Amino acid sequence: MIRSSAEGLLKRPLELSRVAELKALLPDVVEFAYIPRSDLRIHGEAVSQQNKRSNSPDFMLHPQSSAVDTPLGYRLPGHEEEEHVLVLEFAENFRTIKSGNLVDKRNQRFKDAVVELMKATPEGEVSVDLLQAAARDHIPVNPSAKKALLANESQNLIIPEPKDRPSIDDILLEIQKQHWYKNQIADRRAFKEKVAIEGLLAEPLSHTIQQALRESRNITSLYYHQAAAINAIVQRKHVIVSTSTASGKSVIYQVPLLKFLEENSNATAILIYPTKALAQDQRTALEQLLCACPGLQHIKVATYDGDTPQDHRRTIRETASVIFTNFDMLHASILPHEELWRTFIKNIKLVAVDELHYYSNLFGSHVAQIIRRFRRICAAVGNQRVVFVSCSATISKPSQHMKRLFGVEDVEEIVEDGAPSGKKDYLVWDPFNVKDIDSGVAKLGQSGPTWEAINLMIFLMIRGVRVILFCKFRKACELAMKALRQRLSAEGRLDVLAKVMPYRGGYSQEDRRRIEYEAFSGHLLGIVATNALELGVDIGVLDAVIMLGFPFGIANFRQQAGRAGRRSRDSLAVLVAEDLPIDRNYVKFPDKLYNRPMDDLSVDIESKVVIEAHLQCAAHEMPLSKDDAFYFGASLGELCDSKLRKDKDGWYHPHPKFLPYPAKHISIRGADDDKYTVIDVTKAGVPRIIEEIELSRAIFELYEGGVFMHQGLTFVVKEVSHDTKVARLVRADVNWITKSRDYTQVLPRDIIHHLDWTNRNVDAMQTHRIKEIARSPHRAYFGRVDVTTVVFGFKKIRCVWTLADILSISKSLSRGNKVLDIVDVDTPPYERQVTGFWFDVPKDLLGLLKEKHFNLAEAIHSASHAWMNRFALSPDLRTECKAAEKEYNKEESQRKRPARLILYDASRKGSVSAQAFDHSGEVLRQAHDTVETCPCEDGCDKCKSISKGSFSLLIIFPGIHSATCSEGNVVASKMGALLILKALLNLDIDADSVATQFGSQGSETIVEATYIRPLDGVQVEPA
Repeated sequence: MIRSSAEGLLKRPLELSRVAELKALLPDVVEFAYIPRSDLRIHGEAVSQQNKRSNSPDFMLHPQSSAVDTPLGYRLPGHEEEEHVLVLEFAENFRTIKSGNLVDKRNQRFKDAVVELMKATPEGEVSVDLLQAAARDHIPVNPSAKKALLANESQNLIIPEPKDRPSIDDILLEIQKQHWYKNQIADRRAFKEKVAIEGLLAEPLSHTIQQALRESRNITSLYYHQAAAINAIVQRKHVIVSTSTASGKSVIYQVPLLKFLEENSNATAILIYPTKALAQDQRTALEQLLCACPGLQHIKVATYDGDTPQDHRRTIRETASVIFTNFDMLHASILPHEELWRTFIKNIKLVAVDELHYYSNLFGSHVAQIIRRFRRICAAVGNQRVVFVSCSATISKPSQHMKRLFGVEDVEEIVEDGAPSGKKDYLVWDPFNVKDIDSGVAKLGQSGPTWEAINLMIFLMIRGVRVILFCKFRKACELAMKALRQRLSAEGRLDVLAKVMPYRGGYSQEDRRRIEYEAFSGHLLGIVATNALELGVDIGVLDAVIMLGFPFGIANFRQQAGRAGRRSRDSLAVLVAEDLPIDRNYVKFPDKLYNRPMDDLSVDIESKVVIEAHLQCAAHEMPLSKDDAFYFGASLGELCDSKLRKDKDGWYHPHPKFLPYPAKHISIRGADDDKYTVIDVTKAGVPRIIEEIELSRAIFELYEGGVFMHQGLTFVVKEVSHDTKVARLVRADVNWITKSRDYTQVLPRDIIHHLDWTNRNVDAMQTHRIKEIARSPHRAYFGRVDVTTVVFGFKKIRCVWTLADILSISKSLSRGNKVLDIVDVDTPPYERQVTGFWFDVPKDLLGLLKEKHFNLAEAIHSASHAWMNRFALSPDLRTECKAAEKEYNKEESQRKRPARLILYDASRKGSVSAQAFDHSGEVLRQAHDTVETCPCEDGCDKCKSISKGSFSLLIIFPGIHSATCSEGNVVASKMGALLILKALLNLDIDADSVATQFGSQGSETIVEATYIRPLDGVQVEPA
């Protein structure tokens, strides 16, 4: 209708080429593209026909039609043959009432653009010709047309082969000439290429192994670290190799494995990987190596993980020489049934553990005990010659980490990297560094980190650069994939879209295998992934890595950046900074990304809680004796006498409450056991399981009427059954997402009685322990903590582009995002009972903070993070992160929180909080010293401490900020945190010198904490 109106005014047909000239004149202001008709919807519910205006757009959810076939021969998932609408939109940000003023401003924009064009036209050329030439690149392609897929029909749509792509230097020069480049490159570093350093073997390889390496990998010589490791393994030494990403570490255990198999056809081996994708990748590589090795083609290898069908497991035990598995299966399936695996275990020559840096904190502590159980079983069946080999990205003190994990002493450490590497450029890309942006342009979502990241990704892909986009969270991954679908579809580049796939945890086995196959085969140009692909999976030749937001630590940053340039070519790594404090800090001080040393990895091998759990398992596998302290440490005797059952012969057996399978009582990853099954019921009678997600995620993502995202596609939740833990979804192309409206209560259980919640049957659980804080009258308290999460509604949001929005940071909702609707829902609360500890903020300090107008939530939140940042096992702890949406709300909050720093176990089966409580006062003082001595104003990552014992380490994150903060560290006050830490330590505070605050103030949400009565007989423990 709009087009016909325009043609009526012009008295001539409206040609697309002429409209494209408007886009060429003002590319940032004019949006001229095809969009799915569904994107015109405002609500997904059916509109009553009798109340619907005749000219209103159709807002109903229509059934989806079939997918489009791509040139590669497979189906492009989610791209249905639906009608697209050509839209011309002006992206102004003028806040004007009179339409005449708006028209005047638009006219002036175009006049200014025409004048600028004429001034820029070289002598001898015609401005109109230049404009028409530029406009040809802005004529939209209708994605609904079949010809949109035929990219080769137009020379300028051909995607270069990766080997023919431009150099990174040329690409970066081209980027800086684009109209959308506004000085976003805040920092650029170039690292020169490195030549290979070859090594020599003490004993030459057999001709057959040399042939296998040559034919399957094109390997004719070994790098220094490969040769050094193989020499050590041949001498029966345990080995750890810690070198850069893509340095060929898998060769160091694959070659000795072939040697063992040639020497003894009955030899077996276990290869352990942290993810199924990595195991799948490495299995394929080993099979190719065996097939090329004369005399070893008959060797059978098998994957033995949670996806392995039960009826296949016996065959694997009896016929496989090499199994690819993980510690979950070793813990829960292999060791508990060691009698079925006895022959296999007796013949094990080599155990390789890849990505050893993955195993730290609580998970690493469990893995350490699993390895000790495994070594004990090997010794019992007469196999004391197992060689342990581990590979890791670059970490500090690699041999120390391996010794603690494996419980062995004779470890050969190899850290000299002999692999070559190509030239690599690093960019810090600051979307908020735009100097000359037009304040009148709203950009319609075309701004912010996500838009910038996908814009870079598309720019690189169409030039033949293979790129991976890393996102920190699953939802960010899905939003980025959805944005890519929209952009590439609107531009008619379905040929590029067909070569892009998302990858994250939670996908079904079928989807994972399909995506992995496409990635391993080199069919893809782009992958959007979480850190599930951060590890060493060979996903083909990657030329570029884009990180959407700073990863969770320096080690993650370097690991992700290392995924590009795996074949000695030039490569690119880009950190696209989010509008979060940690990201902004690295934008301001980029040297830290490259110069900071790696942090020590923490593994607690003395935790009695963890040891006791695994002693129950070990006693079930084979009765324990006091001699087994050799494996499990000095606390074994005490734990066996108090926690296990002793028979008349002095052997220890599991406590009856853990029978019949003690391993099932331990969740080594700290994950929730309960999962929701997500079913696509779009096609009647053909339901399809698309995901299984943990209960802790389901409560925030599965609610009736909400939008659920899967592989960048949108589904509307139709029905959720919390009894059967099943959610049914229908496929729907909607142009909004939903954000849950929720809150989480974290309270010592005795406090629950003070809350006005109906229909709640809560048993009060009191304080179990009290501990002094050195030289202070205040105390630390330990006990049971109740964590209750309630989702009471959701928001429909249009155009979410930033991580800040994903984290519910309300102040970011102004960046082009629009709340379309607010919906109430009735869902059951998600309740957890865990252990934790807390510090109550002194009453006199509360008075001072209020007098000086501090935001109490900011102070408490920052003080909690400051404590956690000084504790080595803090990744396995949680605190109550404060949400800006609540804390800065001017309306009075009905949900008041006690003035308390509370920290608790992330897992219901965790034990870290007990260890943290034991060191609570010591860490409190370290936190105070860190915050006080740092010269920064709002918290930074300059603060460091000297390692002192196993519970202190170089700080990973800023003093009062945390990369894992669920609310983005927005609610923060360094001065408030320092005052709380001082008060708890009973240090002097000069009230007159404390400046009055003028920061963000909402209604008061914090009240004085009430005392939690301890159990009878609880004594105050000395500091």
